[in-house]
Amino acid sequence: MKRFSLPDLGEGLTESELVSWRIAVGDHVELNQVIAEVETAKALVELPAPTAGVVTRLHVEPGTTVLVGEALVDFAPDGETAPPPSVPEADRAEVDRPSGAADREPVLVGYGPRTASGERPRRRARAAGDDTPAPAHTAPVPERSRPRATPPVRRLARDLGVDLGTLVGTGVGGRIAREEVERAATDLSGQLPERARGAAAAPSGTPEVPATAADGSVRRPITGVRRRTAEAMVSSAFTAPHVTEFLTVDVTPTMSLLDALASSPRTGDHRVNILTVLAKAVCIAVRRTPAVNASWDEAAGEIVEYGHVGLGIAAATPRGLLVPNIARAEELSLFELADAVSDLVRTAREGRTAPAELRGGTITVSNVGVFGVDAGTPILNPGEAAIIALGAVRRRPWEFEGQVALRHVVTLSLSFDHRLIDGEQGSRFLVDLGTMLSDPAMVLTMV
Repeated sequence: MKRFSLPDLGEGLTESELVSWRIAVGDHVELNQVIAEVETAKALVELPAPTAGVVTRLHVEPGTTVLVGEALVDFAPDGETAPPPSVPEADRAEVDRPSGAADREPVLVGYGPRTASGERPRRRARAAGDDTPAPAHTAPVPERSRPRATPPVRRLARDLGVDLGTLVGTGVGGRIAREEVERAATDLSGQLPERARGAAAAPSGTPEVPATAADGSVRRPITGVRRRTAEAMVSSAFTAPHVTEFLTVDVTPTMSLLDALASSPRTGDHRVNILTVLAKAVCIAVRRTPAVNASWDEAAGEIVEYGHVGLGIAAATPRGLLVPNIARAEELSLFELADAVSDLVRTAREGRTAPAELRGGTITVSNVGVFGVDAGTPILNPGEAAIIALGAVRRRPWEFEGQVALRHVVTLSLSFDHRLIDGEQGSRFLVDLGTMLSDPAMVLTMV
């Protein structure tokens, strides 16, 4: 038997939520076939099968939060049929890998760690009849104080807002039962809270839906990307002293340039728009004001100015706000940058952004104009010095060559960390962006 456990997905992530299975018990899978989707605090990740074989057991239900190293699925090698388990999986204790499995084997991201020595790892107690060995590619799961409960009970506790750590299990081996979770969620009237009744009654495996109370209010669990975004924004807002400046400019020449590019054979299938032009302008303006492409290293007591631009593009997705980035964006041409932005946004909305694409950002652009918004005060992406918000392009009366005319006008908003960027630096950077958008030919004076 081969057991596949949740691998280390990097970035210090210790748990993931199983979103869906792509397989069922009895299915034959091939090596590297996608078998499941899990949601980390940063992205939706597809898990590939570590081996070919027949699925004999799924340990986790969709909607369950799983720690790194916990069992997900068992496989029987091709040509073998696994016997049915002698006891329910809910009554099984976790096992560590057998001796002789110290070699590192590939997992989803990186490699499993070697054991510290060749000695047989200490084995936790297991129920009688459980002879299933742990997988060779998973490091021993250390003892931890995590309360013992089956996946359905864990999900029920999460839905009801009950902390399993505050309960004392009375089931086999100290396992927490469903009744104990429901009892903890009971209010003073002796009834389950309104939002809890639907969760308690829902059968295991039912897709999670927001709970609607009698007064019409809706409660949604704070998980995945939404939780990560909230934590990051609170940390940024109360760590970095934000300053926001605004600049409204006439971008009629840029809009004329975009019209010309749209009809040019050289453009081909490249989708060049106002966001693309701003992204290119940011890369150029960074060279003139490198302080905006930096971070504050508190531990080292240093300001780190980056040699390359990791251009983050804020993308609204069904799962929440993501900020994947384009590495070395300053090296890309306008057409290459257009393709990169399009691919990045499409991948984010489809939930296929890889964790690596969410790392390494140095400065961010947020296009609030697509929602019809003129301006805002964007919050810095943690670890970055500046973020630019692009407002909606509108036809407005504007002074032009001594007269009032209808012109294409847009407002740029720049928020920056005042520890790294002085007002003079931030203002110069913002004016450079406005200059290039109001007269693209001015780029020739800046490169």
